[in-house]
Amino acid sequence: MRKERFVKGAALCGIVGVIAVYPLILLAISYYPGFSWFDNALSDLGVQGVSAIIFNTTLISAGILLFIFSIGLMIHITGFTAKLSCILLLASAIFLALIGLFPENYGRIHFYVSVAFFVLIVLSLLSLGIHFLLKSSKLSGLLTLIGALAAALIWLLPWRGVAIPEAISSLILSARIVALTVKMLIK
Repeated sequence: MRKERFVKGAALCGIVGVIAVYPLILLAISYYPGFSWFDNALSDLGVQGVSAIIFNTTLISAGILLFIFSIGLMIHITGFTAKLSCILLLASAIFLALIGLFPENYGRIHFYVSVAFFVLIVLSLLSLGIHFLLKSSKLSGLLTLIGALAAALIWLLPWRGVAIPEAISSLILSARIVALTVKMLIK
């Protein structure tokens, strides 16, 4: 019973994190008058002023919520590839929080934690997609693998700034979190 309650609470953390993060990022953008989706990185929002407070707090909070969600998912789901996916997702949650703790003005460390976050998103989605293909839903597996490929390939396009591929990659992960949350709450 306790496990079941924790899993449901963790699922709610996942959905709250996904629902809250995007409006808060848009709020941070509203405090950064020079922000351009084409020329900036989302991390530019975390350097100074009110936008930095909102953006960095949002990423740290979202990282904590994703961490809790990952633990709940790990309890809920079975199989080696599923557990591997949860571990990768858990690691990505840590790096998401670290992006907020080490904003862009921290230099190389920010770059490394940001890259780690986006790479881990792709690896987690790949592992999860393989799990679904092998163990349960072929459609869910296929959609997850397509999402993983899209989250990776979007970075190969020539962008002036990286805000658009950052947003697309995180939206793909968010869509999977919403789908997994529904499964966690129904069972």
